[in-house]
Amino acid sequence: MTRALLLDRFRWVDGHADLWPVFRDATAFAEVVKALAEPFRDADVTAVCGIESRGFLLGGAVALELGVGFAAIRKAAGMFPGEKLTRETDPDYRGFRHTLRLQRSALSSGDRALLVDDWIETGSQALAVRDLVVEAGAELVGCAVLVDQLNPAMRRRLGKLHALLTADELPEC
Repeated sequence: MTRALLLDRFRWVDGHADLWPVFRDATAFAEVVKALAEPFRDADVTAVCGIESRGFLLGGAVALELGVGFAAIRKAAGMFPGEKLTRETDPDYRGFRHTLRLQRSALSSGDRALLVDDWIETGSQALAVRDLVVEAGAELVGCAVLVDQLNPAMRRRLGKLHALLTADELPEC
């Protein structure tokens, strides 16, 4: 059912994937959030991390679904008070590197964090988040995404990955 909801609301706009209609439909959004959280309900998750911007929306909602707090991962620009941990990513699908930041106080020793985002293609941001989580003394228990486009070697490096769709299931651009 969740796959059908996503595929029904997915579209290509000027060559770019558009998943924003999912957020506009309360029923679809709630179903997606439950499906992202489901495999991690018994994983003792204590925090959900999300990378701005769609990761904030999805991650915050999954955190509520799991009854845990949310730890924001911000990109280089924008206000973010307090001491921060930072990591630069390897190049993304467009060849850009990003500096990701996590407030040092957001996670601590013993935390079990889940990364939630909309799309994972190269894995560069997820690996950087894993490094941030580990530097904070916590453990990354897995990643939950709407669309998985990773190559098998990167998927093995990341560990547990739960995706609602693979890129191969999407309509052609």
